[in-house]
Amino acid sequence: MDWVPAISRWIHLLAGVMWIGLLYYFNFVNVAAAKAAAADGTAAGISKHVMPRALFWFRWAAVVTWLAGAALLGKHFLEAFFFLNKAYYPIGVGAWFGTIMLINVWWLIWPNQKKILGIVSASDEEKNKARRVAFLASRTNTMFSIPMLYFMAAGAHSALYFG
Repeated sequence: MDWVPAISRWIHLLAGVMWIGLLYYFNFVNVAAAKAAAADGTAAGISKHVMPRALFWFRWAAVVTWLAGAALLGKHFLEAFFFLNKAYYPIGVGAWFGTIMLINVWWLIWPNQKKILGIVSASDEEKNKARRVAFLASRTNTMFSIPMLYFMAAGAHSALYFG
């Protein structure tokens, strides 16, 4: 048994579950909970204690998922990522969705969440803009997660989907 692919597969799976699970938590649970908490004056607990921890695990689960996926592809990484071999097209599409999502996490969501949560100083106008950017990037990732998961499964079971 080759241990690198076996371990990479489990790390990729577990980190991916954490990443996508937190993504769905943020979009389907936390948004409404934070709005309700702001209305009754209890939002400080969420923004001070929950969000920084959840965002820590969210962004690092994204990195670990991506790295483990790249390790899992191994010598076929370039073939999949740059569509050099037709057999790797499905996993390549999934990898690109995951890459765009990773970029959204680190370059759009996290920098803007730091402003929203007060980790870095920002004016009210900057915070409002940050809310919008983080919201749109997070919703984009939620929508991208659906085809990304499909193509990741299709990559592993390409004969079923692509003959």
